[in-house]
Amino acid sequence: MSEKQIMKNFRISIEENERFHHLAKDANMKESQYFRFLISQKPKDYPEIISLLKQLINEVNRIGNNVNQIAKSIHSGYLGINDEKMIIAYLKKLNNEVKKVADMIGN
Repeated sequence: MSEKQIMKNFRISIEENERFHHLAKDANMKESQYFRFLISQKPKDYPEIISLLKQLINEVNRIGNNVNQIAKSIHSGYLGINDEKMIIAYLKKLNNEVKKVADMIGN
């Protein structure tokens, strides 16, 4: 990191200070490091978001495998009564998982 030459002074409330102190402590950072972290806005710095996205990718892959198995049975000439219902259920589950992650991340 480059040499820090500028010092910023600003006022915050006691509650904001306590919250900021606890957030920095929870992140195992000094307050100055945590402040720079917040303004850097680098996606790789947010492990909780990366973890959520990895979970979503895994869920999409599982659902995709199930849909592929259903498609294979359809192409082989066997279409079960429940296959259409299963595809709809998988798509609803996929939609719910994407919505859940989007809500957690904040769209």
